[in-house]
Amino acid sequence: MTTQPQTPPPALPGVLTGTRPPLSGHLAWLEAEAMYVIREVAAQFERPALLFSGGKDSIIMLHMARKAFHPAGLPFPIVHIDTGHNFPEVIAYRDELVAALGERLIVGSVEEAIRAGLAHENPGQQSRNRAQSPALLETIRRHRLDALMGGARRDEEKARAKERMFSFRNELGQWEPRDQRPELWNLYNGRIHRGMVTDGPGFEVGEHIRAFPLSNWTELDVWEYIEHEGIVVPSIYFSHEREIVVRAGSICPVSSFFPARAGEKMERRMVRFRTVGDMTCTAGVDTPASSPRDVIRQIIATRQSERGARLDDTFSEAAMEDRKREGYF
Repeated sequence: MTTQPQTPPPALPGVLTGTRPPLSGHLAWLEAEAMYVIREVAAQFERPALLFSGGKDSIIMLHMARKAFHPAGLPFPIVHIDTGHNFPEVIAYRDELVAALGERLIVGSVEEAIRAGLAHENPGQQSRNRAQSPALLETIRRHRLDALMGGARRDEEKARAKERMFSFRNELGQWEPRDQRPELWNLYNGRIHRGMVTDGPGFEVGEHIRAFPLSNWTELDVWEYIEHEGIVVPSIYFSHEREIVVRAGSICPVSSFFPARAGEKMERRMVRFRTVGDMTCTAGVDTPASSPRDVIRQIIATRQSERGARLDDTFSEAAMEDRKREGYF
């Protein structure tokens, strides 16, 4: 019996797929594992969703979700929590990609959460990263979501290294490392107490699961996969000229919500970004790279973690874990 080769998904702006040699070695194993987890989420939960930031990790997760369910569309919506302080290039990329896919996009707004009194901005702190948690939890409540897939990887940060593939969250969306479940023989326990519609307006939020299909990937794996699959990522990942200030040794992009301070010298410099986050908490690097191959060479040579350029991780050694306990991604 002859097996017909699977037809790749159609080429799209942002994510391009064509006739390419099959994956081999550890990348093939990582892709198979991630697609297995994505399918498990779709099978076990009633109202799952895929978290999308426009960063490289969520882009390849979306790419693999398309492959996992092709030729059908995605059996879940795409969710983006918009801080209002995003890189314009990333928002343009998101909108172009989602329009081409024809999939449902849910946007949770930090700005709306602040106006509604659900979140607040700390005086003296420009980053809205911490305010994303209540905006995310309100999005979960409003759309009655019971599982969210995110692009977090264990190699990024020590708090994320504690995560399971299926990360249990309580009724408040909080993460407690001691409450996480064993995952023996790749068996994932998605049993939760789901929320319910109340007599009055709204929805009583129950427990939910955050699933991380890319848990066992590294930054190098991600870029090798991007190169192999021909995936186009936002332009900020490659060298480009923009206005910056150097603040506390970090190259910070200047914007209307992150202006230069008195005494700081604003300059135009060729920079790129290793990680995509809120513009107010993401520092650039001045190493030149114009292609995935250039980025791969730099990752092999560097000794600094990609999250070393995330200013919000420098508040304390437990900054990420503290945010996760509050409901962060």
